Amino acid sequence: MGENYTILLAFIESAGYMAPVIFVLFHVLRQLLFIPVAVVCLAGGMLFGPLLGSILSLIGLWLSSVVFYFMINQTPSLQKKLERLDEKTLKFGGRINVFQACVLRLIPFIHFQLLNFYLMGNSRRFSQYAKAVFWTNVPLAFFYTIFGHSIASFSIEMGVIILVALAGLIFFMREKKVVIKWSHFFSHSER
Repeated sequence: MGENYTILLAFIESAGYMAPVIFVLFHVLRQLLFIPVAVVCLAGGMLFGPLLGSILSLIGLWLSSVVFYFMINQTPSLQKKLERLDEKTLKFGGRINVFQACVLRLIPFIHFQLLNFYLMGNSRRFSQYAKAVFWTNVPLAFFYTIFGHSIASFSIEMGVIILVALAGLIFFMREKKVVIKWSHFFSHSER
């Protein structure tokens, strides 16, 4: 799967003047290909730089949210799936404000379209929804695109240092469990 991303990024990079259009369309298709939003925004930073990458990611994210709006209104089964996902995960009951959505969008594990679904619950009209998703996508597009641009300029040594630091962080933040066998516990406590 990773080599498919590499091929796609190489194709976008070699597309010349059409590269921004292809990148925006890729954002729209991303939701059908189950590619995380953060990955595409990081790629935008690597390919187009921080400013143009942020603008293109913002346009692509907004268009994908608009497509989602019309798609969910046409497929009630998808709406029921998102309601069940809400019941299992965040439990917001379909209500969320724009500021909460801005913060939650920065967390890569939160389902992008579920947040769009919440914003639909607060919007009476399409224009309200379109404005809300635009503003909630601004921090997401900016943060991940800037980060993607920074990653592209790292040296190999810096990349290794970051990976070692992340591995150490994961090691020290893991959940530590001590398992004591029942027989061993009672054999020492009787003495």
